Amino acid sequence: MITILSEAIQDKHVVEQLRYLAEKFKGKIAFSTSFGQEDQVITDLIFTHDLPIEVFTLDTGRMFEETYQVWHETQKKYGKKITAFYPETSQVEKMVDEKGIYSFYDSLENRKECCDIRKVYPLQRALQDVDLWITGLRAEQSVTRTNVNVLEESKAFNCFKYNPLLNWKLNEVLTYLSEKAVPYNTLHDKGFISIGCAPCTRAIQEGEDIRAGRWWWESKDKKECGLHVEPQKPILNIGKIQ
Repeated sequence: MITILSEAIQDKHVVEQLRYLAEKFKGKIAFSTSFGQEDQVITDLIFTHDLPIEVFTLDTGRMFEETYQVWHETQKKYGKKITAFYPETSQVEKMVDEKGIYSFYDSLENRKECCDIRKVYPLQRALQDVDLWITGLRAEQSVTRTNVNVLEESKAFNCFKYNPLLNWKLNEVLTYLSEKAVPYNTLHDKGFISIGCAPCTRAIQEGEDIRAGRWWWESKDKKECGLHVEPQKPILNIGKIQ
């Protein structure tokens, strides 16, 4: 199936790829946005061309105020809905009660637990009825993303995964946002390139790689929250197309 789909879209413009896949996975296709630069490009493509693709976000409860602002501006500009998925309150309460509000600084295990509760588990719920998941991954973002394909299978979430901007460079993303006047997170103007939760994100310094500001206290090969890796835990039973 992956081979057939990949061949069908390989010579198409990104908009036509999205349109083709939206038809192929009708009612079972969704895009997850964190309102970063890449995600805003994809959101603009979906909303401007009125493509039948659900757009959703994971509100971790620890996001920057600037992120909420671009969320608001995006919905206002396009007049489209962006669905929010939140962590389970009981899981957050238990983690904070037992380990404190900044447990993620103490160990990699604790950090991954926080990411699981605030991101991975909500994503499982978001993708429960989704067969094709669209993301804003780009290969140059991280050493952990160099082996990603434009179209692949996510065994972790039991669905297909489409990364339309995988081979785009940062300057291409920035040019698109500027030319199309797409709302963007103002933290990007202050050195924040990859933006996640506020306690786990800082501005990068000159010469640092794009993801250096994410979980900066950890080594480069550990800098993933679990959304784009194969988690070693039971996952929800998510259906696929036949």
